[in-house]
Amino acid sequence: MQRFRIFFLFICFCVAIQLVCSRHEPYVMRISCGARHDAHTAPTNTRWYKDFAYTGGIPINGTRPSFPSPPLTTLRYFPLSEGPENCYNIKRVPRGHYSVRIFFGLVAEPSFDNEPMFDVSVEGTLVYTLPSGWSNHDNERAFLETLIFLDDGTAFLCFHSTGHGDPAILSIEILQVDDRAYYFGPDFGKGTIIRTVKRFSCGAKDSKFDVDYNGDHWGGDRFWNSITTFGQNSDRAISSKNSTMSTSKAPNFYPGSIYQTALMSTDNEPELTYTMDVDPNKRYSVWLHFAEIDPSITSAGQRVMAISINGDTVFPDVDIVKMAGGTNSALVLNTTVAVSGRTLTITLHPKKGTHAIINAIEIFEVIIAESKTLLDEVRGLQSLKNALGLPLRLGWNGDPCVPQQHPWSGADCQFDKTSNKWVIDGIGLDNQGLRGFLPNEISRLRHLQSINLSGNSIHGPIPTALGMVTILETLDLSYNFFNGSIPESLGQLTSLRTLNLNGNSLSGRIPAALGGRLLHRASFNFTDNAGLCGIPGLPTCGTHLTVGAKIGIGLGACVAVLLIATCMTCWWKKQQNILRAQRIAARDAPYAKSRTQFNRDVQMSRSFSHEHTRTAAENGPTLLT
Repeated sequence: MQRFRIFFLFICFCVAIQLVCSRHEPYVMRISCGARHDAHTAPTNTRWYKDFAYTGGIPINGTRPSFPSPPLTTLRYFPLSEGPENCYNIKRVPRGHYSVRIFFGLVAEPSFDNEPMFDVSVEGTLVYTLPSGWSNHDNERAFLETLIFLDDGTAFLCFHSTGHGDPAILSIEILQVDDRAYYFGPDFGKGTIIRTVKRFSCGAKDSKFDVDYNGDHWGGDRFWNSITTFGQNSDRAISSKNSTMSTSKAPNFYPGSIYQTALMSTDNEPELTYTMDVDPNKRYSVWLHFAEIDPSITSAGQRVMAISINGDTVFPDVDIVKMAGGTNSALVLNTTVAVSGRTLTITLHPKKGTHAIINAIEIFEVIIAESKTLLDEVRGLQSLKNALGLPLRLGWNGDPCVPQQHPWSGADCQFDKTSNKWVIDGIGLDNQGLRGFLPNEISRLRHLQSINLSGNSIHGPIPTALGMVTILETLDLSYNFFNGSIPESLGQLTSLRTLNLNGNSLSGRIPAALGGRLLHRASFNFTDNAGLCGIPGLPTCGTHLTVGAKIGIGLGACVAVLLIATCMTCWWKKQQNILRAQRIAARDAPYAKSRTQFNRDVQMSRSFSHEHTRTAAENGPTLLT
């Protein structure tokens, strides 16, 4: 029995070793914005990929505002002339849970007037608005960090201008973390995003990243700010060189170093209180880190604390040694609270013992992820954008409908409860100087009720596929350069109430299905199209010819013209030959006349001689006397 137990433990040990050794490295993508070549940064020789084909904007040399930003020299900024919305579209990102971090940069020395203040959205959800004074404030404001699930192979990171300075981005990091990292309760998952608000190591002298703490890669290389006091001489920093147990394990992989320093209350002020400003009416996930590193505490029951947030007790009896399983062992407590005011206050009150203690604090804002726009409709709008050559100022980048604070200009959105997605129910791009053509992919926008493209320079035919947008009620294509005939498919738009095609170059017969609905209180305008016919107020149509017949007539006319040209050429050549012969005859006339007279004289002489000889023979010989 003993041998079997040893053998079983040996097998389990081997399996555990194999699982550890076979665990793949997390996905990592680091982009040095504006860089034309890959870069490496000290002291860890971290690789940053060049910025290529991810977005628009302008690459330029810039400056980083504070220490946490990586030591890179280039950035990409987005002047308003490039459009109000600009996005990084990073493709081929494996499905998983990610820490997405964006470092902000500066094009010039900031002032009150030119400090860039803009909104940032991740996967269509607005997650952050840069506050005034961020560029010269504490170093946690120099970057944005969120944890989000990415499951469609891409990462959309968008920057929305608010009219105060131009967005400028220094670098982007996408770091894969454990799928259950920072699990905070039933709301955790693909419907939520958490944004890092505060993360600091209490009592630490220097701010560090996980990599500086030799942290596990699956931790996402978090930045731990240092804090040496909560203020007002209410605490003191302590430290320990002893290794801390129960750290650097799934799912959060905390570095052990954050548990080697702490803040502890004093005899004058036994409570520890930390207060910070927050945005009101939001939910915050609070993570509190403890390790009993005070050498005066050696067993359970010697220090027991009550912990409250904004006056509400969330952990009534916290005995670190008991709950962690001993001294120098890590304990992490988590709770999520709704905050209605503008402050969040964490209070640690000692119930047993004389002092309170804490090693680190993390605070996250819990954000409900926006539902995105239906993918097929996004693709339809992207095709429309390319075909019409939309100017940059319209800013058709990212998701058309979210964040709701920054929808695409000229695209009207409606939430579809059936698909739980946003859809496009209106296009309003009239008088925008558009010069392209209307693509067949507009049929992807199945929820359109209104299209207004009037007053542009759009050319080409009206696409037949437009008839597939069956709930369309208003179609205004007036004052463009549309040509060809009106497609019969428009007759399928039974909900159509307003149709303006006036001021184009359309021709042919009005489809009967459209003309018939003029009697049903529909407002149709076909004027200023020289070639249209078939309804009252327009010219009467002649015999209707199919396209094949028109082609046959055209070919026949070409053959007839060719035959006529050939006959005329032959007749002209014959006339030239006759004229040439006449000119030759006129030139040789005197010689021909004298020759003819001589021949006649010879013939007459011969005739007379022959006649005289015949007469003498008839009369016999004559005798001379």
